[in-house]
Amino acid sequence: MDINKLFRFGFSLSSGSNDNGGYYFRDATATTDAPIVLVSAPWAVTSAAGQGAAYTPDAIIDASTAVSLYDIVSNTSIEGKVATAEVDYDLQESSLQLGGDAAKVVAHIEDGGVLSGDYFARKVVRINLGFRDMHRSVGKRVFRYANKGKIVGVVGGDHSVTFGAVRSISSVHPQMGVLFIDAHSDLRPSGKIFDYSHLSVARNIVDEIPAVSKLVQVGVRDMSLEEVKFAQNHPKVTMFCHEKLTAERFSGRSWGEVCDDVVSQLPEKVYISFDIDALSPECCPHTKRPVAGGMTFDEAVCLINRVAESGREIVGFDLTEIVPVMESGVDAAVGARMLVKLCAAALCSKKKI
Repeated sequence: MDINKLFRFGFSLSSGSNDNGGYYFRDATATTDAPIVLVSAPWAVTSAAGQGAAYTPDAIIDASTAVSLYDIVSNTSIEGKVATAEVDYDLQESSLQLGGDAAKVVAHIEDGGVLSGDYFARKVVRINLGFRDMHRSVGKRVFRYANKGKIVGVVGGDHSVTFGAVRSISSVHPQMGVLFIDAHSDLRPSGKIFDYSHLSVARNIVDEIPAVSKLVQVGVRDMSLEEVKFAQNHPKVTMFCHEKLTAERFSGRSWGEVCDDVVSQLPEKVYISFDIDALSPECCPHTKRPVAGGMTFDEAVCLINRVAESGREIVGFDLTEIVPVMESGVDAAVGARMLVKLCAAALCSKKKI
């Protein structure tokens, strides 16, 4: 691993404030008693050239030491209830290597090039194989704990890591739904350049994981007409465009009512996939694909809690696309707090079943 690159971004494999190396001071040895296990996925190949979000898990582990573990809305504390799975740092090393290749391929296409030549075609093949290896690595660790009845949360990394997690958890909880919270629809057809780009993760889930019965999108405010038509015509997909939800609120509806509309589309078992850019950009200012508008932190938490309060079971979740930087601790702090809220809602949903 290129340690110099890590320190250039201001993070080390264990950067001081959390010597234990686990989220909320819990490590992998605690997985026998903790109901929640967090799996790190330090991968960001097609997002910011393999940098940025690949460093998020370590940054959030450090930031988690300064976050309170009690959620007053659900009256739930996650203290002592969250364990950290072993980290596959080979993913981070592979992300750094393949991210550079991905940046060259994208730049070549943007300059009018084609992929007919061996040089770029070989890079695309290596990147696609890297994605498959990443999905196997993440999926294997997720399945290990989900199959034991644990709630598994994945900390990315970019949004492409969600595919491996959803594939494994849906094998344990067939017919589950995915609440896809994101500023982008990510319904682009795969294969235009890469098979498993973060830009296509929602499409990959719908096309390739039949055990997922429903994908409900909320927070979306950046999408193509092609993606909107796909969502409108696919029986498994429901898209709640954020600007339309905002217009409803301006007309007098409460956010709680809007959340209930979203939750009503979900089946009894739910996986929550949370891309941090669903929030208004000032919440996490360094995310690489910011979109004006979006939910406040509190609105997003309200939506997550509404899922638990509805009687549905949250069987897993992920948190992706946070980009921590050395100059500001805001992104990692917001991520660490949102992670607490996801854990608390999942625990609360378990109590209701």
